[in-house]
Amino acid sequence: MNIMIRKAKAEEVKPIATYLMLAMEDIFYGFIGERNYEVAIEVLEELIQSRGNQYSFENCWVAELDSEPVAVACVYNGGNLYQLRKPVGELIKTRFNRDFNPEDETQSGEFYIDCVGVSEHHQGKGLGSKMFNFLIDEFVHKRNETLGLLVEEENPNAKRLYQKLGFEVVGEKTLMGKKLDHMQIS
Repeated sequence: MNIMIRKAKAEEVKPIATYLMLAMEDIFYGFIGERNYEVAIEVLEELIQSRGNQYSFENCWVAELDSEPVAVACVYNGGNLYQLRKPVGELIKTRFNRDFNPEDETQSGEFYIDCVGVSEHHQGKGLGSKMFNFLIDEFVHKRNETLGLLVEEENPNAKRLYQKLGFEVVGEKTLMGKKLDHMQIS
């Protein structure tokens, strides 16, 4: 399997939105206040195509197999959380008349892996691990940065994978009312 990982392009909005939604469906429904897949995808696509927000294509990496996007990772500087979240909050306020003020999921001093999503047709083939290994190489080894992520306590398989990759639990965070382990690798 010949996988190439590269920065995302704005015109890849459809696969990026689909794969991000696979990774954060419940959280995104909480953001918009309704369980409507079509509406959620529409909002996510608008954010992905725009610049300067946490879900922008600018913050995404795409894994490509035979020139087809099959996985995506959304990663950004945790120190820019408020600046990147502002346009998301404005869009949600405008579209849904809802306040958007989730707990802080990241912080200064880390590049935050917001989510990694893999095509349903390619899950279980190691693409997620390949994406994480790429991100560790890119951010930790090449840029000498710390990578952080959150993992649900109810997801011990993901936590074991992250630990196997070298992530360590550094604390606990709450996001959308869920308690999560905060893990980092440096």
